[in-house]
Amino acid sequence: MADMGAFREAVTAWAAGGPGGPARELAARLPVRTAVLLEGPSDVAAVSALAAGRGRDLAAEGVCVLAMGGAMSVGRFAHLLGPPGLGLRLTGLCDERERSYYARGLERASAAQQGFFVCAADLEDELIRALGVTRVEELVRAEGDLRALQTFLRQPAQRGRPSQQQLRRFLGTKKGRKIHYGRVLVEALDPDRTPAPLDSLLTSL
Repeated sequence: MADMGAFREAVTAWAAGGPGGPARELAARLPVRTAVLLEGPSDVAAVSALAAGRGRDLAAEGVCVLAMGGAMSVGRFAHLLGPPGLGLRLTGLCDERERSYYARGLERASAAQQGFFVCAADLEDELIRALGVTRVEELVRAEGDLRALQTFLRQPAQRGRPSQQQLRRFLGTKKGRKIHYGRVLVEALDPDRTPAPLDSLLTSL
């Protein structure tokens, strides 16, 4: 049976230059109504964790959450999935510094920009601020990464930097760590402390 994972893979292959037929066929069979465009897999992990925590099955609702492999790919994905392509509703998250990429890409695809929610720096920064440095450090310890964090903090480049920036940088120092903590940080949130961009995104779906 076709599933949303197969559609996600078909879209990714299509965006990389492959044929669009498989994605079109799967979109009709599932059916898919909305595509959530996110920069990377850590954002996907966070959105998926929040949805699960709120009892939502996005795939069953016809929502495909996918990583584009970078903000500069938004134009390509918007063209394939938005009005010129599959005609899906588009939404997602973007970082403030990359808002212009999204604006141009969505405009060229004749897609609405209102459905995209802006993080001040990035989603990790939003989550660290929502939880607080002390709580994030507790989670790092609970996940068995305290020694790695301590080693990282002894690096000369980290001296004098704000703790929040240090933690944000630490999450990106090892492959897979941002993805792992995308889920861990979201699952640790109090319901009323969900960062506004993330909460607004899920509420809009």
